[in-house]
This record gives sequence, structure tokens and C-alpha cells, in this order.
Amino acid sequence: MPGNETKPSSETPTHIALPAPTMWPMVTAFGITLLVTGLVTNLAVSVVGLVVALVGAVGWWRDVLPADRHEHVPVVPPSERAQPVQVAAGRVEHLKLGQAGHRVRVPAEIHPYSSGLKAGIAGGAVMAVLALGYGLIRHGSLWYPINLLSAAAVPTLATATTEQLRAFSSTGLAVGIFAHGVVSLLVGFVYAVMVPMFPRRGWLWAGIVLPLFWTGLFYGTSKFINPALAGRVDWPWFVVCQIAFGMVTGYVVARSERIETRQTWPLAARIGIESQEERE
Repeated sequence: MPGNETKPSSETPTHIALPAPTMWPMVTAFGITLLVTGLVTNLAVSVVGLVVALVGAVGWWRDVLPADRHEHVPVVPPSERAQPVQVAAGRVEHLKLGQAGHRVRVPAEIHPYSSGLKAGIAGGAVMAVLALGYGLIRHGSLWYPINLLSAAAVPTLATATTEQLRAFSSTGLAVGIFAHGVVSLLVGFVYAVMVPMFPRRGWLWAGIVLPLFWTGLFYGTSKFINPALAGRVDWPWFVVCQIAFGMVTGYVVARSERIETRQTWPLAARIGIESQEERE
């Protein structure tokens, strides 16, 4: 009858009954894993897995039968609970690409790759002059540093004596010019990409930090790449040449024009469907 209905209690419970924590499911899973692993390894592994799985299953069974094991967790009073977040109505303005200096990728402006080509040529020329000067001052020969550089690719120069390295070698000259030119151009392209990422006066960072890093890397690997060069190189002079190359290359790149990246362009312009000039 309606008059005999029981009204729900409005009192907040002080504890909540939750399933008690148990390790047996994990033990059972481990036993099953061993059981399956033994099929491709050894029968003994399957036997151990079967025993472990049975022990875990029995322990798990006893946790739920004849009655479930529970753990009573205290309930935090309403006055101590976190308060609901107050929602305030308002309008959110979305910042558009390129607006107020906003950038998706850094840097927003880059140097053209042609500046890296020019910088590599300039830096390579300065390094070559310093290297030739070293050979003339220390060994009385312009061919010594060239032959020493070519020793990595020319077996006869790798085992040559100091007197032989001082002599002219057409093969050494060709290999040395090719190797020095290719490396200079590649490093020039790297500078064109990295200089815009440095802070102000980035060419100074590029002229000191990167050359020292390259020197340390070459010092650790030169014994495997060019043993003849590793045993004869004058490391203080080598560092001077590297820093000179880095400063000249970084300066040429930093002084070149900057080109705005396409990250602020619309998708149609970036994929070439329409030009940026047509949209403007």
C-alpha cells in the first residue's frame, strides 16, 4: 500500500564496501603464460605454469566464494570534497596564423639554400688558405695538408712518409679538392638551416659552438676514418681552421636575405593549387 512505502534515507554513508584487493588474478595469468610458453620451450616450463595457474585459481576462488571479500573505504564528507567548477559564460577568440607574431613553427623566416652554397664556398676558401699556410710554415710545402687530407681515400698516401707527403701528387690534389669542396658545401647547407635557429648574433654561435663540436667528433673518429691524418694532425691549428670556417660561413648566411616560410599560407597555396599572389 502507498502508506507503507519506505522512504530512502537521506543520510550520507560513512563507508563504501569495495572488492578487496587480491593478487590471485595476476598469479593465475602468470601461470597461464608459463603454460603456453612451455609449448615452444620445454615441458618443465608448462608443468610449472600449470601448478602456478591452479594455485592462483584456487586462491581467486576462495576470495569470492562462499562470500565476496570486501574492504570498507571511508567516504569524504561533503564539506571536505572539491567544489564544482563554476562555469563563466564568455567568448573565446582564436588566434590566427601569423596574427600578432604567432608562429606554428620556429623559425618563421629562413635563409635561402643558395646562401648556404655561397657560405660553404667562402668558408671552404678561408679554411683552404689557412691549411696551405700551415703546410708552408710548418713543413715547407703546400702539398702536405692536401695529401694528408686525401690519405683517407688514397692508400699510397695513407702509408706515405713525411717527405712523400710534402711532394706533389696529382691524385692527392684531385681527391683533396673534391673532398674539401663537397664537405664545405654540405656544411654550408647545414648552416643555412641552423643559423636562423640561434639567438641574436647566431653566426658567432655557429662560428664557435659547431666547429668545436665537429672537432671533438672528428677527434674521436679520426683513428678509424683517416689514421694517417689522426697521427699527424696539429690539433690547435685544426681548431683555428674550423673556427675560421664556421665564422665565415655563419656570417655569410646571417647576412643573406630572409624568406618567410609558408606556414602562414592557406593550404591551397601551400600545395600549389593557387598562388599566394592570386589570393592577395
